[in-house]
Amino acid sequence: MSRAAVPGLPSRYPIGGLLPALYADDDLAQRFTAGLDTVLAPVLSTLDNLPAYFDPALAPADFLPWLATWVGAGIDPDWPSELQRTVLARAVELHRWRGTRRGLVEHLRLCFGVHADVRDGGGVAWSSEPGTALPPPPTGELLVRVWPAAPGATVDANRVQEVVTASCPVHLTCRVEILPGPPEAAPEVTPEETGD
Repeated sequence: MSRAAVPGLPSRYPIGGLLPALYADDDLAQRFTAGLDTVLAPVLSTLDNLPAYFDPALAPADFLPWLATWVGAGIDPDWPSELQRTVLARAVELHRWRGTRRGLVEHLRLCFGVHADVRDGGGVAWSSEPGTALPPPPTGELLVRVWPAAPGATVDANRVQEVVTASCPVHLTCRVEILPGPPEAAPEVTPEETGD
């Protein structure tokens, strides 16, 4: 990441005007300091606009990947800059829900514009009645069914698989199914119903 010289960018603080009066009419001193102004103008401009570099909505596009490292947002360089900015702006919120159904569904919706149904294959069950039969053994698989939000849209299965694999707990295997539309038999579970 470098901010190189910008041709024709004027300095807000020209050095020649700050020299003692003795050098105000000295041609060599004024030309020498004008050269320094050309080199320093981008640095001073960057410092003057520093708060904008930390705002995902205003930061230069080439600054976004570096800014993403600050908040641990895994942005894809192939994404359009508007999507990168949106993911960066919501990174902290997404980290709050990381490892939950809600977090994975929201991450997939935000990054790929898809709906998702997440079926956890973990083995947690309980009953308030004594003597209840034991639950079946866990499948050990996280099943994520994904379908496009817009009719006729396509879903990149490999990219979805990468996001799901990165979010999958280490003790489970994960499987992704790409569906043409919402599953008929399984209504989408909301976070309020699961407690996530």
